[in-house]
Amino acid sequence: MLIESPRKEYDVLVVGGGMVGASFALDLARRSIDSSISICVIEAVALSDQTNQPSFDARSTALAWSSRGVYESIGVWEQLARVVTPIEEIQVSDQGHFGVTHLHHSEQDVEALGYVVENRELGTILNAALIESPLIELLAPARIQSATPRAEGMDVEIEYVDQRDKISAKLVVLADGGRSPLCTQLGIEHSREDYEQSALITNIAVEIAHGNVAYERFTESGPLAVLPLQAFDGQARCSLVWTVKSGNEQSLLECDDEEFIKQLESLYGNRLGSILKVGKRFCYPLSLTEAKEQIRPGLVLLGNVAHTLHPVAGQGLNLALRDSACLSQTLAAAIGADLCPGSMAVLQDYLDQQTPDQHQAMLFTDQMTRLFSSARLGKVVARKIGLLSLDLVPTLRHEFARRAMGTQF
Repeated sequence: MLIESPRKEYDVLVVGGGMVGASFALDLARRSIDSSISICVIEAVALSDQTNQPSFDARSTALAWSSRGVYESIGVWEQLARVVTPIEEIQVSDQGHFGVTHLHHSEQDVEALGYVVENRELGTILNAALIESPLIELLAPARIQSATPRAEGMDVEIEYVDQRDKISAKLVVLADGGRSPLCTQLGIEHSREDYEQSALITNIAVEIAHGNVAYERFTESGPLAVLPLQAFDGQARCSLVWTVKSGNEQSLLECDDEEFIKQLESLYGNRLGSILKVGKRFCYPLSLTEAKEQIRPGLVLLGNVAHTLHPVAGQGLNLALRDSACLSQTLAAAIGADLCPGSMAVLQDYLDQQTPDQHQAMLFTDQMTRLFSSARLGKVVARKIGLLSLDLVPTLRHEFARRAMGTQF
């Protein structure tokens, strides 16, 4: 439910009502329906500012098959199914080398390998579910100004509508993104490995309909992904994630559409015919980051503030959703057993369960990035053999597909 002011105490306070924070809160509420748990979500952006009109340039996210299961359990998949675009096939290729590996949903006995959803649509559905939940109080816009540890949980100072209040929570779930000011204030450090790459993101209109096929093309500068989107104003449309070497992104951001399309087609070819239109372009630097502390007494990090991955294979949000599901399950069990949700024993139990998944997902994306972003002869040969093996050996192809689907970590 949407509230105008918070209570003085909560069991769980979620900082950040974006895709990860909202998904976690909804999952925890579902698992705790028979308890008297109190949950509050603090979101810095007003809900009215999050609902934009439909646009060709709408940003999108790839959801793995495993993430569908999360949203089914939360109870929002029925609404999401109306707005997602299924990925029925993934074609993987290496620039300048023969051969294409095909991953098809029928081989995995699933409806789709994954789905692409516009962030606006996902946000609208999650916000509606938060407002409808009787166990969740949503305060937006509001910001956390400070957090101070106490015996059982944390005391938090919150600012909203020109007011300041202090509230207490047995557990603070920090899910406010990779640049979390609260994380900085608490002195939580991150390890960071710079890929010396940037991701350029835009939408493109293409001549030939995508047929629910996603394309992953590996180039010397890094991977290039073309993901299927719903048509817009009768135009076949795809989402583009183009990895470029740091220093080269500015020219691609500033050049005209004709030059941009020319450079893109030199790498991607004409698999979907001519590129007819390019939308607004966005760019951000790429690195592998991991919080040196994901848990403290009364505090747990979730989403990009806990770990940020390279976008290759689209594992970032999907790993965060698996973390979220594990955390909500652990907390619901603890609360059912009258344990404090912010105790280190409870939080360590969660982290012990998820650390193998996190490390394997990070290793998978890191190795993919380094292998397929190099022109060194040894790596060129290795990836050529690797792609050929995937194409010829069903068992390897099945395992690779399972990793891409988020079901093999």
